[in-house]
Amino acid sequence: MTHGTSPKLERRSLLRLTLAGVTAIGVAACDTPSSSPTAEPSTMPDPSASGQQRVLLAYFSRAGENYYNGGRRTLQVGNTEVVAGMIQDAIGCAVYRINAADPYSDSYDATVARNVREQDADARPEITDPLPSLDQYDTILLGSPIWNVRPPMIMSTFTDRYDFSGKTVFPLVTHAVSGLGQAPQVYTASCRGATFGEGLAIRGEEAADSIDTVRSWLQRIGLLAR
Repeated sequence: MTHGTSPKLERRSLLRLTLAGVTAIGVAACDTPSSSPTAEPSTMPDPSASGQQRVLLAYFSRAGENYYNGGRRTLQVGNTEVVAGMIQDAIGCAVYRINAADPYSDSYDATVARNVREQDADARPEITDPLPSLDQYDTILLGSPIWNVRPPMIMSTFTDRYDFSGKTVFPLVTHAVSGLGQAPQVYTASCRGATFGEGLAIRGEEAADSIDTVRSWLQRIGLLAR
């Protein structure tokens, strides 16, 4: 992707193709990094259309070499992207994939090292094609891995940019051992004016088999009929 193009938004319904190799994004014992592969853009649903929910799923995901039950496994599709695809298929929401202008390495160790540097510097990695606003949405689902106990710093790049007044935010994460980690605190601090709802945490190793967990969560938060 290049700068200056219109925001890239996508519908993900083909994520089940390579799920057999899905693993946790995180770091052993501390849930660290991963990076973000490019995604195929598609048309953003119009939330003003009759019957369309005003829901946006904004997520960051990374494929490549990932943590997996104490070892490593290479993913063709990142764990958070797998879960994002399940959500989009279930509720037909608008989807925006957060992509780094400087893509994260496919190497696990290199991404861990970069994440440590970014956390230490309280960095805000640049995003390609940022959304101009969140004005047309009432509900925002924020999806990411947990890296070193918190969402990657690029998620703060995203949330710092917007006014969340009057919106309800639901965090969802994939992780190794940290659960939601510090995601609720991070988003409470950066999503100005938002109301927060129940978060969802899924172990990366279990992402491919989490459809029942995902649908149950969507039902509890009122986005999917029982």
